[in-house]
Amino acid sequence: MKRLSPLVLLPLVKLAVHLATLGGYGYFRDEFYYLACASRLDWGYVDHPPFSVAVLAGVRALLGDSIWALRLAPALVGALTVWLVGVMTRELGGGRFAQTLAMTGAVIAGMYLALDHFYSMNAFDIAFWAAAAALLARLLAGGPPGLWLLLGVVLGLGLLNKVSVLWLGFGIAVGLVATPQRAWLKTRGPWLAAGIAALLFVPHLIWQVAHGWPTLEFIERATSQKMAEKTALQFLLEQVDAMNPLNAAIWVPGLAALALAPGLKRFRMLGWVYVAVFVLLAASGTSRAGYLSPAYTWLLAAGAVFWEGRVARPALRAAMVAVLAAWGAVTAPFALPLLTVERYVAYARAFGVEPSTEERKEVGPLPQFYADMHGWEAIVSQVAAASDQLSERERAGAAIFTGNYGEAGAIELLGRDRGLPPAISGHNNYWLWGPGAATGEALVVLGGSRERLESRCGGLTRAGTTDCGPYCMPYENGMAIWICRDVQPGLSEAWPGLKHFD
Repeated sequence: MKRLSPLVLLPLVKLAVHLATLGGYGYFRDEFYYLACASRLDWGYVDHPPFSVAVLAGVRALLGDSIWALRLAPALVGALTVWLVGVMTRELGGGRFAQTLAMTGAVIAGMYLALDHFYSMNAFDIAFWAAAAALLARLLAGGPPGLWLLLGVVLGLGLLNKVSVLWLGFGIAVGLVATPQRAWLKTRGPWLAAGIAALLFVPHLIWQVAHGWPTLEFIERATSQKMAEKTALQFLLEQVDAMNPLNAAIWVPGLAALALAPGLKRFRMLGWVYVAVFVLLAASGTSRAGYLSPAYTWLLAAGAVFWEGRVARPALRAAMVAVLAAWGAVTAPFALPLLTVERYVAYARAFGVEPSTEERKEVGPLPQFYADMHGWEAIVSQVAAASDQLSERERAGAAIFTGNYGEAGAIELLGRDRGLPPAISGHNNYWLWGPGAATGEALVVLGGSRERLESRCGGLTRAGTTDCGPYCMPYENGMAIWICRDVQPGLSEAWPGLKHFD
């Protein structure tokens, strides 16, 4: 009986893992925001381009916006990424063992498991980088020049998904200059690819110009006020942890092999791409570990080819894959909600893993990634109880003002059948969408201090307090819920001062 190809088997394994955990602990904070954006299609948003939102609008039209429908797309895209890793491995000369090893590494990578679990632009981003690297590897192996056109399309769509594909473009430029492939710069291929990518990105650039370049303001404020600072060494150590520490035994030799191994000499440019992007991100001092995660797709491929050339015994090869898969199963609960919350807390404690965040925020018993999946139903119910205190006349022009897009999006989605006033916020694209029909005669305000609100409200009443349980983010527990009447000055006049892009 013919064995199933790893190019088929491992993507199916990846998909099965995500299908088994689709429900997770609940909606993730960003998923509420993406759904809000999908209800307001545009060529851009403060903190991301339109591609992933357009895909989500299609998913919503076909399947609805249940948590299971929402997470099917990233699960499928994650399986595609694993397949692309296998394709790259084959392109670099790897056989069945190398493909299996590289793809198993991609399946167990903690960052990939986490980002492919919930809906955002990030799952697509990893796949776009992998597709671009696979095309580049084919070109380096002697593929037809027409692939440059396809590479341009992939890079352009990648930019429409996440502007960080610019880092990949920078890495490719460095790789071209630093290797004998600089001769390609005398041909039309690289320039056509760059031109196609730029052309596809033009609609979003026009949107940026029309709205005063909000993404630049968002990046500056997020970097200076939101993201935790780190050294280059801390950033490097985070890479090892994010990709699963055992995977370092594959990607580190992969990077070395791209630099030194004669058999991978023609693919040396891929090593330069990684190094260039790493230096760029490490130098910023605030880059998240996940920013570089898409670059490990080709290092896993190169490392697997390295090991295939040095490990010949079938039993040892099988043991390597088995150990990798087993350790992946052990570490998976840190990236996927496989355990109940109580069991996860005990499991993390047993491994000495402390709750963490890459932002300047306090965390509770859970890391921010999991905490952001808790407490939303409770918050919406408590806000609904407060809004019930409005008179019928007040409700006609009322709105619920929140401090961030997660709260606003949760109220918009989970409160749509409760007859709540519309949710508004000064956070990111909610600020661009404005106050809508809200008059400012009455606002339900989630959070904020009495002192600050008294200076803005003609009348102020405390209408409740949030209690989102022990597992939500601490800063959203115990928030005051206010009814602010007669906003001073009027809401439209006050709106410009309520903006915060971060």
